Amino acid sequence: MRHTPRFLMTDPDDVRRLVRENPWATFVSPASTGLVASHYPVMVEDGDDITIVSHFGRPDETLHELGQHEILVIVQGPHDYVSPSWYAPGDLVPTWNHVTAHLYGTPELLSNDENYAVLTRLTDHFEHGRPGGRSLDEDEEGTRRIARGTVGLRLRVTRFDARAKLSQNKQPDVAQHVIAQLEPTNPALADEMRRVHGS
Repeated sequence: MRHTPRFLMTDPDDVRRLVRENPWATFVSPASTGLVASHYPVMVEDGDDITIVSHFGRPDETLHELGQHEILVIVQGPHDYVSPSWYAPGDLVPTWNHVTAHLYGTPELLSNDENYAVLTRLTDHFEHGRPGGRSLDEDEEGTRRIARGTVGLRLRVTRFDARAKLSQNKQPDVAQHVIAQLEPTNPALADEMRRVHGS
């Protein structure tokens, strides 16, 4: 990512929160055949380190050569265009506010049983609170058979590069005006801005 010290996110807890609230991730691998990208849901595991778990549908794990090298996982939080019309007269340059994290590490492939446990946790997590929510446990034999078409992974993040670009370079009154403009159409981004601007 562009080197912008003013917008750096350095607190691992902020990165964990970003992943928890935005669990659809992009996985990028420098495979021997060239760059490969795939998209899968992720979950953050409890612990001191940032560790995420996920699964790949076969044959993506082969295309990515999982476990053989470091990969990049991109997590994109709320983002939106910021119009210069929201600034003072004469300020003509638009921008894009966003919260983004790049996570790096070499994934560990999970055993079939560990993978099934992760798939069960992922499903339970996303089904929780839904009317008529389902669980893989309802048909363990059948869902274990289907799970064989996936490969589970655990990624202990060895380094991350994260940005929360949220109008920190603007005067407080301008930032508040941007928040007010975003609120009706992108309340999640407005909330992220409130978090850094203390409002």
